Amino acid sequence: MAKGENIFKRKDGRWEARYIKGYELSGKIKYGFCYGKTYKEAKEKVEKYKAALVSGNPCLERVSKHRFGFYCDEWLRTCKSRIKESTYVKYSTTLERHIKSKLGGCFPAAITAGLVEAFSDELLYEDGLSPKTVKDILVTLRSVLKYTAKQLPGVLPVIDITYPKEPKNEMRVLSRTEQARFVAYLLKDMDECKLGILLALYTGIRIGELCALKWDMVSLKEMTIRITSTMQRLRDLEMTAQQKTKIVIGSPKSDSSWRIIPLTDYTTELCRKMKPQNQSAYILTGTSSHMEPRTLQYRLEKYTKECELDDVHFHTFRHTFATRCVEVGFEIKSLSEILGHSTTTITLDRYVHSSIDLKRNNMNKLTAAEF
Repeated sequence: MAKGENIFKRKDGRWEARYIKGYELSGKIKYGFCYGKTYKEAKEKVEKYKAALVSGNPCLERVSKHRFGFYCDEWLRTCKSRIKESTYVKYSTTLERHIKSKLGGCFPAAITAGLVEAFSDELLYEDGLSPKTVKDILVTLRSVLKYTAKQLPGVLPVIDITYPKEPKNEMRVLSRTEQARFVAYLLKDMDECKLGILLALYTGIRIGELCALKWDMVSLKEMTIRITSTMQRLRDLEMTAQQKTKIVIGSPKSDSSWRIIPLTDYTTELCRKMKPQNQSAYILTGTSSHMEPRTLQYRLEKYTKECELDDVHFHTFRHTFATRCVEVGFEIKSLSEILGHSTTTITLDRYVHSSIDLKRNNMNKLTAAEF
């Protein structure tokens, strides 16, 4: 028996030759078997079967010797040089935890629209993931499939992916009364952390942007703050240390997130009272040591509990700021740039929440117009 032929003599005296007949969706090999009284007979039979497969529909082994997990890794490798570290970690986590674990063993030609739909349903109903999370996973899968199709032209069919519908949840916005009560609480015995939260409430900056904000980014003379970086805790893909995550300070979320935000007279005075001698100090600590987002969230939870405010998260301040701006007649394009959005549509659809008082005032305009 020649090495690699997969032809051997059985205990009953016959010769058995195996060949790859195809693959299951999971990527498991499906074998065919040929038998002969002699080695030569078994070999001739298996060669005929192999030739028949070649002349007919191509088997998956000929189409691609690699499984889908291989193309997932290749796609991620090609992305690495052109995306942010946080995006790379997100893609890597999505591939390892969801896509490769369920589809990585399949051969590319076995991935169909039906299989993708079953994959989506499993994420939603068996794994219990939110529609938003499942959509993000499917968006990544779509990119990998597109990359794979380019590597195997004419092999992969076009797969239409249907994304799960996301329920529209109304974001929590502080009422004017709640905001006044919370501001009064923060001003009492104000420290660096409380000042930072006030800045978020009065400018709409994100939690990562606030944690990375230093005093040299604040100009009391020009009454502005510059957003040039953000802080995140990311999964450490190197895993060289005992901790599985690490703090990363990098560029903001997007190009539009690089921005200069004007400060009001009131906010400028608050900053003037707290500004330390060290220009490179962090806003939240007043020192060269930073406060990470997770710690700030814990602090916020303590403050809101003492202030008897329910269901308040850091992003609540961003929505509250945007809503207050609209209530006083803020020009939407300016608001969009202050929030760091790429379009005004994002500002209007996601961050503007009309209060019942604002709606009532607008309805009263109809009365004034004798409508």
